[in-house]
Amino acid sequence: MATKNPYLIEVFWSEEDEAYIANVPDLPGCSAAGATEVEVIAQAHVVIDLWIEVSQKAGNPIPAPAAKPRQAA
Repeated sequence: MATKNPYLIEVFWSEEDEAYIANVPDLPGCSAAGATEVEVIAQAHVVIDLWIEVSQKAGNPIPAPAAKPRQAA
């Protein structure tokens, strides 16, 4: 199950892939695709968790999130 994470997820429509694409700029190679924005964001959270798990097992450093969350007014 995906957990909450502090990483920025960029979502866009790809005409070439005919799908929404989610990229996680802070985690090289971390991306997902989906038929809807909701689906691709959910998939991105799963992929982020897997990216971190694999990196930890390999002994690689986990980059800190570059974007800071906005505070509610």
